[in-house]
Amino acid sequence: MSRLLVPELAPSLGRLIVPRRRAEPFFPLDDIRERLATRVLELGGAARVAAAQEERAAVLAALSRNAWVDAWEQAVRQAADRVAEGMDRAIEHAARQARMPARRWRRLLVTPGERRAMAARLATGGGPLLDALEALDAVAVVDAESHAAWQDALRTVARRLEAAWLALEEAAAAERERWAPELAEVVAWRPPLWPVVVLWVPLAAALLWLGLILGRFVPAPAWLAERLGL
Repeated sequence: MSRLLVPELAPSLGRLIVPRRRAEPFFPLDDIRERLATRVLELGGAARVAAAQEERAAVLAALSRNAWVDAWEQAVRQAADRVAEGMDRAIEHAARQARMPARRWRRLLVTPGERRAMAARLATGGGPLLDALEALDAVAVVDAESHAAWQDALRTVARRLEAAWLALEEAAAAERERWAPELAEVVAWRPPLWPVVVLWVPLAAALLWLGLILGRFVPAPAWLAERLGL
């Protein structure tokens, strides 16, 4: 067979295109989800153009494992950046409310290493997607039967991408709980009392002593009496 027929992928993407949730997530990821879905639909569109021109190699390349993985990994990186930025903002806001010194709260922000670890956690739901992509690559389209298997494999990849994204959203929500101790530390922080003790207590004692002298309750030292004209 010479021409490949690219199946519609949108129905298999499901909630990647039309999310169904009861509440808005703490970290807004909808724009990243929409870009991922758009990228997949663009890959399908490019494959259909190539199919209409009977360019089999271009069709297979447009919907190859690498194309899907690139789209998925880009979405994961963007989501990890969004979650890290959201945690940084939450920590900074809580720190400013508590009047924590900047040099202290900045040490609690998400580091580059923690951001990479965060991306790895967000990507853990992509395992079945990678398995489905391996199965897609294993299909050699040479006849009507293998052509149907290739179409089914594409739909399966799209469904696994939907599942991977939903797992990513759950992992993003878990990141808020993971960072809860750091946030709680900031919220519970209070300015130390030692500056009050070190600075204000001696000053208060000196003022009290001076008041007693001026009230003639205690004698003034010679040097102070001379200055005060006592």
